[in-house]
Amino acid sequence: MSRRRRIFEGKGKVLFEGPEPGTLVQYFKDDTTSRNNLKKGTVTGKGVLNNRISEFLMSKLNEIGVPTHFMRRLNMREQLIRQVEIIPIEVVVRNIAAGAFAKRLGLPEGTVLPRSIIEFFFKKGGDDKPMVSEEHITAFGWANPYELDEIMAQTLRINDYMSGLFLGIGLRLVDFRLEFGRIWDTNEELRIVLADELSPDNCRLWDVKTNEKMDKDRFSEDLGRVEEAYQEVARRLGILPEMPQETAPFSTTITTMNER
Repeated sequence: MSRRRRIFEGKGKVLFEGPEPGTLVQYFKDDTTSRNNLKKGTVTGKGVLNNRISEFLMSKLNEIGVPTHFMRRLNMREQLIRQVEIIPIEVVVRNIAAGAFAKRLGLPEGTVLPRSIIEFFFKKGGDDKPMVSEEHITAFGWANPYELDEIMAQTLRINDYMSGLFLGIGLRLVDFRLEFGRIWDTNEELRIVLADELSPDNCRLWDVKTNEKMDKDRFSEDLGRVEEAYQEVARRLGILPEMPQETAPFSTTITTMNER
């Protein structure tokens, strides 16, 4: 890691200069945060699991014609991706009321929404990401109308595909967060592609039978057994060998701002 030029470091990943022009190496960390970065911790092995899960889901989307930045996995924690110009918008798809959305609208958590709802949040730097409308996005030039239409079309297709995929392994896709970027293909034509990652870090996943949370909320809400939940998601996707019924408790280190 030290011999490569670091391009960017976020909460859960580090981007390094890739081996060829137009590529980056994405490294998955074990670090985790919640509550606008007020709660921080380390979940042993989370980066390895997220790398495998994201590889699986991105590959499946590539196969059905949804363009992504993913190229191939390099090792346990790294994958090769295309370098894209990130659009500064987080796209959040909500199928079931949960978290801040449920509180904001006064809905009981677990309420199935009449239809999938898409919300946009502006990534202005730091932890503050205000919710914005399509008017904001086009008026301020964060994306033009064509790009926004393409983002919406891809988002709906991703939601449809992943909802079915997860339902098939006994998980509900409650909501999830996406990021998109611009890339110019060999014909110098602009394309919108899915970027970032797809994992329990940015997807809310509940067990169909028990409603047990199998995602980052286990860390955020102090539910424990975070790594085991991520392992179970990977196991159901068929990318992790069957595990014994009883596994040793994982190690999670939590630091709050008050303790710093």
